[in-house]
Amino acid sequence: MGTVAPLIAVAFGNLGFMSPAVAEPLTKKQSDALNAYNNSKSQFEQVLAQRRAQINSNQGLPNLPGQALYLARNNMMSAYKDLTDALPSRIGGPNKYGIPPAYFDADNEPLLDEYRRLFDLMQAPPANAQKSDTPFRDVVDLGTAIARARGLDPANAEVAGRISLGLFFAETNGNQNIGNARSNKYKGSLQTGVSEDQNGRRKWAAIKKSIAAFDPALNARDDKEEARAGNLDHRYNHWTAVRDGLMNAHADIFRQVPAIVKTLPDPIDQMKLFELIQIIPSPTKSALGSRNLVDYRISDPKIMAYLRNNSVFTFGQADRAKTSATYREILDAMWLFNEKFERALSKFDEIKKQSKG
Repeated sequence: MGTVAPLIAVAFGNLGFMSPAVAEPLTKKQSDALNAYNNSKSQFEQVLAQRRAQINSNQGLPNLPGQALYLARNNMMSAYKDLTDALPSRIGGPNKYGIPPAYFDADNEPLLDEYRRLFDLMQAPPANAQKSDTPFRDVVDLGTAIARARGLDPANAEVAGRISLGLFFAETNGNQNIGNARSNKYKGSLQTGVSEDQNGRRKWAAIKKSIAAFDPALNARDDKEEARAGNLDHRYNHWTAVRDGLMNAHADIFRQVPAIVKTLPDPIDQMKLFELIQIIPSPTKSALGSRNLVDYRISDPKIMAYLRNNSVFTFGQADRAKTSATYREILDAMWLFNEKFERALSKFDEIKKQSKG
């Protein structure tokens, strides 16, 4: 992989915003927003270049090496949203990441490409991780089986399998057994902590016999993977990591899939809701228990902070100023997850076609 220098040269090539055809001078607010954006973009490029140089020269990385990248990316997108709020004419065309154009200049796609490449390197699985040759199908099969064990009919259990695949993409971008460049706690294919993994293992043991009764092949696979993992951290065996992660946080919620599908018919909204079980579990469970999920309002500053730390209401002064939001507003604000969930849907459809074939 080459250095980031050519990428930065390309990115710096379009710093100017005023076209010769624009006669109106910028106001102070607009000029300040432009300067803030240019500075934040430059800082993002610098952090990308620094990490790339460290990796290419085999230098030691700081603790949580992805955090500085994440914050620099957020600052650039926030500054761009502030700029387009002040100067709407700067809203450009669509980008391949599906980010709303008011938040992201498509000319900066190479920067996000490099951002993702660096995270892939920094979060690479450890040498002793136990991968699967069928990682996506494993997620679907486990989610479907767990949902059936929770009493769902085949059609709704299939929805649970699809949602589970969405969670895998949301948490790891579809990469198995990864570390976490922004946390020393969360690891593996469903990004769980040690206690969450252990809790999931206990819950799985409680339903294992019922799963063996209707899916002996999946149960046999589970026995094989459990023996293979042995004393290894189960978060670094793809099968057990997904199994335990789903059992820990999502298995009990699978019972509500029929009602969730009725309330949220869009499959991507369904995935977003289950991702919120990862991010803000208690409020989301309360929302599900309410009479009106989409209008259930969050106003706790701590919960709003958790959302912002996960790229929801994160970018730009207007979004960050929000003190409360309904679940409909939260789901709509989770647009940074859309591209991942769309890939999950595509992969799920591919798995279904293979199964029918």
